[in-house]
Amino acid sequence: MKVGVVGASGYSGETLVKLLLGHPQVTLGAVTSRQHAGKPLAQVIPALRGLDRGLRFVDSDAAALAASDLALFFLALPHGAAATYARAFVAAGKKVIDLSADFRIADLATYVKYYGEHHAPELLARARFVLPELTAGDWRKFPLIAAPGCYPTGILVPLVPVLRAGVVTREHIVVNAFSGVSGAGRKVEETYLFVERAENAKAYGLVHHRHLAEIEEQLALHTGAPTVIQFNPHLAPMRRGIATTITVPAAPGATLEALYAAWRQAYEGRPFVQMLPSGETPDTAYVTGTNRIDMSAVHDARTGNFVITSAIDNLVKGAGGQAVQIMNLWCGFPETAGLG
Repeated sequence: MKVGVVGASGYSGETLVKLLLGHPQVTLGAVTSRQHAGKPLAQVIPALRGLDRGLRFVDSDAAALAASDLALFFLALPHGAAATYARAFVAAGKKVIDLSADFRIADLATYVKYYGEHHAPELLARARFVLPELTAGDWRKFPLIAAPGCYPTGILVPLVPVLRAGVVTREHIVVNAFSGVSGAGRKVEETYLFVERAENAKAYGLVHHRHLAEIEEQLALHTGAPTVIQFNPHLAPMRRGIATTITVPAAPGATLEALYAAWRQAYEGRPFVQMLPSGETPDTAYVTGTNRIDMSAVHDARTGNFVITSAIDNLVKGAGGQAVQIMNLWCGFPETAGLG
């Protein structure tokens, strides 16, 4: 199967390109960038020297790409920009996996509240948010798939099963998450200069971070009731990775064993979920470059809370790797194909 990556020069796009070039079941037929059109792939992404198969960047012309023989497109574009390409590709009968926020939120009013005008609202009914370990199988009939954001992945995977099982309460859930600087994308701003970020961590986006819309909509969808969380994102002095700590009150009589049982029931046999023993908290360093989420939990008898921790690579399980995982499941390939 021939696939393409639109917006391949950003961090998520670069990760996708590397994974797809090594994928045993697909051929990377096009990588696009208006800025780099005509340039050899390895010139823009030097890590691919000798691996790029002679590919060059092409212009991001939606009509020309839609008329090509590529069967599936990954959109690694900013929110707002992806919708235009999605419209053209879906109309041409292509499969689309979007890494932006444009189709992650089913409710149009919620999208407008957090992101502003939607540029293809008619496609919302034809799109499906897919977190592979959680989303039901009927998503394969949709032409347009929204890959989850990085913060939501690190939160939803550990939290959804324990909410479903009634092991925790829905009230007073507090999430603190630390992201590497690559989560902000490849852009030149003073905030992201090395001298500004090295040895320097800070909270940002408090109270109204955009990923809140995605997280709370999915929590309600997967657990059957509205769930409000306190989400506190932080920028950490590291290139990549997300470390998440979720503090949630235990339900009356709930035990740590019941929490782990809920996880095992949800994720037994899932290749990219690793449940660490209680007390062994996950490190971002050990998931970097993998499509894995590591997670564990402890019970604080003094406060009555469970404290759940998780770690992912924001560019792999939080973006490009998860998109490839979705493609594998969608197209009938082994789930782990191209992902190590």
